[in-house]
Amino acid sequence: MKLQQIWPPESVRELGLDGLEALYRFPDVAKWLVVNFVSSTDGAITVAGRSLPLSTEPDRVVFKLGSDLADVVLLGAGTAVIEQFDGVHPDEETADRRRRHGLEPVPPIAVVTTGRSLPPDAPVITGAAVPTIVITSERTPENQRDAWIAAGAEVIVAGEEHVALDLAVAALTERGLRRIDCEGGPHLFASLAEAGLVDEFRLTVAPFLVAGTADRAAVGGAFDPLKLNLDTVLTDGDSLLTRYLVP
Repeated sequence: MKLQQIWPPESVRELGLDGLEALYRFPDVAKWLVVNFVSSTDGAITVAGRSLPLSTEPDRVVFKLGSDLADVVLLGAGTAVIEQFDGVHPDEETADRRRRHGLEPVPPIAVVTTGRSLPPDAPVITGAAVPTIVITSERTPENQRDAWIAAGAEVIVAGEEHVALDLAVAALTERGLRRIDCEGGPHLFASLAEAGLVDEFRLTVAPFLVAGTADRAAVGGAFDPLKLNLDTVLTDGDSLLTRYLVP
């Protein structure tokens, strides 16, 4: 695999893993929230409900860098359950990368849920290498919260009727989890954008046509079109890997 940086024009070059790592590392600021998605060329983010069929080799490389260099991985409960996500389990490369960057050996998973969407025996709770953080609202019954705790999770209550994402992100940063890698889903992305919490959007455009009725990267939310600044574009074969910054 040979990734070529083609934007900005003054930075056209071939990138190895060291160059990719430098490009995709999180800035040293109080909070930086990155959202990751892969889509088909016609905008679909899933095939038969899952994103994996769209992922190409270069997408998997940069997607892995997101969690490898993060303090915490943020997910919507629906995405975590559908994708059968069971947390981050570092391989030798990840362990070395996190050690070199002074990060904890394993980033915890933070799952946003209304309550009903996340069963206590979900793999994201029971299969995680470190305790999963469940973020919910006061509306979630206490017995549901107790069940998550009994299954090994930590619970953060942020908001009354609905999860207040500004409070949720503040609670993560207060725990020192300031490099936040969000891996979906589309409703969570839209809500984060609406709340003004997204700093960077990483989108891989994969060489597939899907058609049908698949979701796009952001669904819901109520805000005017948000202008983004294109920061970098990489290519490998037929895949385009873009990074946009939120002004």
